[in-house]
Amino acid sequence: MFESLSERLEGVFKKLRGQGSLTAGNIQDALREVRTALLEADVNFSVVKEFIASVSERAVGQEVLMSLSPGQQVIKVVHESLIDLLGGTTSELRLSGGSPAVLLIVGLQGSGKTTTSAKLAKQLKKKGRRPYLVPADVYRPAAIKQLMVLGQAIEVPVHPSEASSDPVDICRAACLAAKHNYYDTVIIDTAGRLHVDQELMAELGRIKQAVSPAEILLVADAMTGQDAVSVAEKFHQELALTGIILSKMEGDARGGAALSIKKVTSCPIKFVGTGEDLDGLEVFHPDRLASRILGMGDVLSLIEKAEAVVDQQQAEALAKKLKRNTFTLEDFRDQIQQIKKMGSLEQIMGMIPGLNKFKQMKNMPKPDEKELVRVEAIINSMTQNERRRHDIINSSRRQRIAAGSGTTVQDVNRVIKNYNDMLTMMNKMRGPLFGGAPGGGMNFGNKKRKKMKGVRR
Repeated sequence: MFESLSERLEGVFKKLRGQGSLTAGNIQDALREVRTALLEADVNFSVVKEFIASVSERAVGQEVLMSLSPGQQVIKVVHESLIDLLGGTTSELRLSGGSPAVLLIVGLQGSGKTTTSAKLAKQLKKKGRRPYLVPADVYRPAAIKQLMVLGQAIEVPVHPSEASSDPVDICRAACLAAKHNYYDTVIIDTAGRLHVDQELMAELGRIKQAVSPAEILLVADAMTGQDAVSVAEKFHQELALTGIILSKMEGDARGGAALSIKKVTSCPIKFVGTGEDLDGLEVFHPDRLASRILGMGDVLSLIEKAEAVVDQQQAEALAKKLKRNTFTLEDFRDQIQQIKKMGSLEQIMGMIPGLNKFKQMKNMPKPDEKELVRVEAIINSMTQNERRRHDIINSSRRQRIAAGSGTTVQDVNRVIKNYNDMLTMMNKMRGPLFGGAPGGGMNFGNKKRKKMKGVRR
């Protein structure tokens, strides 16, 4: 998401950077292009109009026009205005007060409420809370069973709802059960409809009155664009929403919903769904998303993702192996598995400052997620001895590994070459990192391995 918008804005700002001085006239020309880019990204028209007026007022001020780098100053103004548009600051869940804290999850059918409820429960569990999932959708076939399966997968208890029961009674009984069993957070997955109707709102209103939720969170499908904004506006009018979760943000939508929904509804975006797996839910940070839209990366989110998936003991063991120069193909495979846990390669690249420019280059291939799967399959098809002593992999072994992994000998050769290239790079970095001589050898305790292809001795 936002790829097209990022490309358009990068083109506009490139022109601004190339100009030695700016005037009110050429700033207005640039902002016209920004307005077009936002409208093409499906941002609400009135939101775009207000945003451009705000940026224009600040960008044509003397502080910008008289600065040493006016182009950079305009980018700074746009960045700050984007942060304001997205909500300004991170909005935390309100979990204090009565126990258990009740989170009412609402939205249209198909928006991803059930999966989002499980994702939210998993995230809260990681933070030390004791969540209790409540399936209150008695209309959709298998909705109760779906949440039970998800609850089992994340090891979170699920209320034993019956499809024949009244949803209000289910929610009331669930809150009592949670209190009795000392669960501190109740997450209620409510029913949805294909469209907003009075029957749906009346039922949600009765549930709200019965359980007095600390949060009423709307799950809005970001792929539906401005429809998501309209839906959020209607739900807010009826239920007084306290927050929004944008689901399916990893899709190829243009991003207009994310940029419009806070301004139109005055409700903060609290989370965004970033994938189908149950770890694919992130706290929404307006400043970080604004930076990503403008191609500045998001290093903080990247670090948080790494910290969430990297095992501390494994990291320390890897550091020792790098220091001792005993990094094997097994370690190579383990690092690939860690990367896969962090999300898609394209998503990770979007968080690294500067890489957005490479994505915009002509003929630049997109990262192939399947390549990681192939590499992992190839390494898994090796024997333990081959993974630890790759220099013994001769022609016949390569043919066996290719057949076992469903790949070709050329694929196997490429994996081994990439691994050798990595060893060469680490060999050159060994001195600066660990205090040894630059270019020191990769000593695996085997003299034959000193002749390893691609490694200087």
